[in-house]
Amino acid sequence: MMTQNAPALDTTSSAQQPVSDQVPALSVAGVSHSYGARKALNDVSFAVQPASFTALLGLNGAGKSTLFSLITRLFAVQTGHISIFGHDIGRTPGEALRLLGVVFQPRTLDLDLSLTQNLLYHAALHGISRREARARSEKLLTRIGLADRAGSKVRDLSGGQMRRLEIARALLHRPRLLLLDEATVGLDVKARADIVGHVRQLVTEQGIGVLWATHLFDEIAATDDLVVLHQGRVLARGPVPQVIAESGASDVNAAFARLTTQARPARSSDA
Repeated sequence: MMTQNAPALDTTSSAQQPVSDQVPALSVAGVSHSYGARKALNDVSFAVQPASFTALLGLNGAGKSTLFSLITRLFAVQTGHISIFGHDIGRTPGEALRLLGVVFQPRTLDLDLSLTQNLLYHAALHGISRREARARSEKLLTRIGLADRAGSKVRDLSGGQMRRLEIARALLHRPRLLLLDEATVGLDVKARADIVGHVRQLVTEQGIGVLWATHLFDEIAATDDLVVLHQGRVLARGPVPQVIAESGASDVNAAFARLTTQARPARSSDA
């Protein structure tokens, strides 16, 4: 669990230019993507606001991972535009990705390195000096309640602890937008609740914009913004109460069922 009295992290970087809160943290406009003849995303548009938690809800195969691959430039955008705080990822990728932190679904930690070594290696990739990297690493490990495990090998952590470390690593370069792709997969109920609570604290305390991809209804709160992605198409977007009301349902589960049932059949898309 996180420590309750740990100091909040300063997410302001002197290397960053001031970012207007009027500009979306993430803007996805008319994005389509195909694998040969198979269309994985079809005219996807939505925005994530600064200091907000947006849940991207979709079943496996909805296109969530394809979308994350486009946002992070693992894939090139075929159609449409994606920008991070006004920086188009195609035209100014350096400025855009500097403001972005990512936690992918597969674990990417080096199990044979210590917690601190994993953080220092990641910091070096971002050009952070070793002295500054150590200072940031210590703050982050304290923040996630793992300061006493700093020298332990990652393989000795629980699944939930590994996820918290991955989130800490994604925050090392002090991004303003955090993407998490099915971050709680494989965790038990308590660990899942801990991770979701941790990320919501980042939004509240540090003003980070979050895009949280999930297929689990209990990870979505009434205060969230919601994007429903199904077979590569956005079926609904907006505050959770609005999506529920517009679908004529009583809760998120029922709204999702109604929206996906009413959707026209489409070819299966990528995960």
